[in-house]
Parts: sequence; C-alpha cells; structure tokens
Amino acid sequence: MSQEKRKSKSERDAGASEEKKKKIRNYAIVLLLVAVAFGGGRYYRHQQNHKYDAFAQCLAAKQTKMYGLYYCPHCLDQKEMFGESFHYVPYVECAIKGTREEASECKIAGVKLFPSWQFGAEPPKEGVLSLEALSDKTGCSLP
Repeated sequence: MSQEKRKSKSERDAGASEEKKKKIRNYAIVLLLVAVAFGGGRYYRHQQNHKYDAFAQCLAAKQTKMYGLYYCPHCLDQKEMFGESFHYVPYVECAIKGTREEASECKIAGVKLFPSWQFGAEPPKEGVLSLEALSDKTGCSLP
C-alpha cells in the first residue's frame, strides 16, 4: 500500500510539475508577444515620425530656409507637417524673446509675414506651403 501511495504522490508531483511548466511557457509566450507588439509599434511610430527626413535634408541641401516666429500658429502648422523631421529643415527664428524686435537676419532677408520660405537667393515666399509645393519648388522628392 505504501508503494501505491508513493506512486500516486509521485504521479501527482509529476502532473503538478507539468502544469507548472505549461503556465511558465504560456507566460513566456505572452511576454514575448507583448514585447514584439511594443517594439513593432515603436518602430512604426519612429518610421512615421521620421518619414520626411530625406526630404527635409534635401531642402537643406538646396539652401531652402524657413523663417518663423515661435508664437506663430501658422509656423507651428508648417513645422507639424514635417513631424520629427523638421529639425533637418534650416529654420530661422525671427522673434527675439522678451522684446518686440525681429532678428536682424530676418530684417535683412526682407521677411514681413510668417512663415516665409527662401529658396536660394530668391526673395522669401510668404505663407504655409504644402510639402508638395516645397517639392515642386526645390525638386526634392517626397516619400
């Protein structure tokens, strides 16, 4: 009888051990899926946020500049079109914080309305420009 008890106890232990292994394996699979989903989402957002990097770099290579004011809502709209890629766009801040003065570079360029875009040596073009219009003007291709 004691052999039967031992056998059934060892069988129970083996069954419990298998159940424990299944739970651990399922937990590991769930963790792996969560990690893949999180990493894939971050990669997708990174790609979306940096979608215009090459375009913005091309604008810089073509000596294109944006003149703006930090408090200008239209300038903010223009910047948002580029997302994270805007940091590649040559940008001139025309507002001098704490004053009503305009930066000398903006005065010299003849900028009066914001945002304004300058393409090489041409006079600045005023207003928010679509990315397509910037592409047409510079020859830089959009993604």
